[in-house]
Amino acid sequence: MTTALKLSNINKRYGDVSALLDINLEVNDGEFFSLLGPSGSGKTTCLKVIAGFEIPDTGEINLFGEDVSSIPPFNRDVNTVFQDYALFPHMNVKDNIAYSLKIKKIPKIEQEHLIEEILLTVKLHGYEQRKPSELSGGQRQRVALARSLINKPKVLLLDEPLGALDLKLREQMQIELKNLQRQFQITFIYVTHDQQEAMSMSDRIAIFNEGKIEQIDTPNNIYNKPKTAFVADFIGTTSIILKSNALKYFHYESSFSLRPEFIFINSDQNHDFNIEAQISDVQYQGSFYKILFKTNELELTSFFYPKTNQILDLTLGTKCKLSWDKKNITNLNE
Repeated sequence: MTTALKLSNINKRYGDVSALLDINLEVNDGEFFSLLGPSGSGKTTCLKVIAGFEIPDTGEINLFGEDVSSIPPFNRDVNTVFQDYALFPHMNVKDNIAYSLKIKKIPKIEQEHLIEEILLTVKLHGYEQRKPSELSGGQRQRVALARSLINKPKVLLLDEPLGALDLKLREQMQIELKNLQRQFQITFIYVTHDQQEAMSMSDRIAIFNEGKIEQIDTPNNIYNKPKTAFVADFIGTTSIILKSNALKYFHYESSFSLRPEFIFINSDQNHDFNIEAQISDVQYQGSFYKILFKTNELELTSFFYPKTNQILDLTLGTKCKLSWDKKNITNLNE
């Protein structure tokens, strides 16, 4: 498998702040790879380093076997799509898309063919003469994508490209982005703070936290086999039981993560772990209730599905027996 991008020992500081700390990662050719983390975790700085907009203090950036650490952005075979689209407001859709082709002095006939093809691909055929101000947010994002994809870069960098869209449109664009990536077979490196977005689109994900990478893995393993408490807590909903409490209440010698779907409420079956707790909060989630339980020093979250035959009093303070099995917990690194 060809390596599209390799970052080796990348460090970047801004004054006293360490934005990136010993970043090492490899992205395969044709992969949809996401950089995921909260605001200020270093993911956007990492993307800027890949693009060439920021120069790392130490380390090497390798694109398809070539060291590009000292090569300026316009000479790297990458394109970047930003959250604010960065379209020329005075140009229509066609001219925005054609801009880079004109800079490269692509023959006019070839330009027309490429533009026609990309407009059909991003579902903007018939919008050629409209200005960005006459388009919806989703349409403007498609123009930005078309402008980047028409150059057929080896790597496409996307910096929170769907952040300005409403939920429904964002979900629709997630599907379209993934389809475009498959169609063009281009390596996508995607920055987001939205866990669901990264989990639904990515082949692999790098989880950033305070300038470091906590884990690089598939969405399935990120969710089911988190290596640290940060990853377990950042992705989805979970209960974190620290080692001191695990020893005290369960005679278990490791911190662990427990997903809510694995916690049984008032089960009459035998399970490896059991504890009594009180309902301290109930959140209606449509097809299920998300319930927070508290007991002494512990907090646990479980789901209750009212369509089952089980009857549960959801009044705050109600005592319940919570049970789970050892096979469903994930040990966490200290």
